[in-house]
Amino acid sequence: MQRRARTYVTGVALAVMLSGGLTACTGSSDEGDGEDTKPGTSSSAAPPAEPGRYSTLPEPCGAVGVETLKKLLPGAEAAEDTAASSASGKGTDDEKASPYEGEATVTYDTDRRVGCRWKSATSLASRHLTVDLERVVSYDPAVSDDEQAQLLYDERAGQAEIPTDDESSPPPEDAEGGGEDSSADDSAEGDGDGSGDGKSGDESESADNGSGGDGGSDESDNGSQAPGEPGDAAESSQPQDEDLSPRKLDGLGDGAYIDDQLDTGDSGVHRDITVVFRSGNVIATVKYDQWLTDKRRTPDSAELQEKARSVAAELAAGFDDN
Repeated sequence: MQRRARTYVTGVALAVMLSGGLTACTGSSDEGDGEDTKPGTSSSAAPPAEPGRYSTLPEPCGAVGVETLKKLLPGAEAAEDTAASSASGKGTDDEKASPYEGEATVTYDTDRRVGCRWKSATSLASRHLTVDLERVVSYDPAVSDDEQAQLLYDERAGQAEIPTDDESSPPPEDAEGGGEDSSADDSAEGDGDGSGDGKSGDESESADNGSGGDGGSDESDNGSQAPGEPGDAAESSQPQDEDLSPRKLDGLGDGAYIDDQLDTGDSGVHRDITVVFRSGNVIATVKYDQWLTDKRRTPDSAELQEKARSVAAELAAGFDDN
């Protein structure tokens, strides 16, 4: 009798436990009928960001006009005439392409990135122009293509150490080591017949050394002061105190900067100009350089910067029209 009683008690306890478990499951099921509070599953999620301004890229080798290329590539026109005359009697199969047609750069996805390069060379110097166009696409639905392009542009400007708006520009060279008295003395000496120790003496010394103005670069390109680059004389007469340091540029796309680097290595003297600007979700990069084998000469910074900016302005205008 005692064994049967113990078995009955155990059976009752098991029934109570099963009943409690079913009740708990039922309560859990009822509670789950409410709203799902997991992040990202709310019906009020923000809509995806707008697509970029541009969905295609222009043909890069046709993005720069021939007249612009003629100004940037002295000596290329003579090479084109020579190629045309040599090919005239050999048929179209042996005809050489014009140096102004450019050479497309190899990219893995022409829908996202394209480029073109041109060059001109003489026995004493060479110039190279490269245009690179990159269409930025954001993979974050909360960040638009234009915003992603701005982030990438800011990153590249930082790598080039371009001063920000908060950083002050360096003082002009003529202000170093001179106070108000020295400025007044220079002004007084220059008020006469122009034979004082003002800027005219510095300019004449610069001309003697061949390091100022575009005349020096013309001699390096063509062996003499070639008249084949119309407008260079006007460009070389820019103000001496113009800021030519790496800096931001105004009025070019949605943001732009220019970088100027001079290299005097064993391979020869060369100056490399880089202009980068953003237009919507496209980042355009213009690289223009001049190489000189004569280390006594230095490529003119003002001239090269002006010509690189002219290419960037032409590209930006093309984007604005689309």
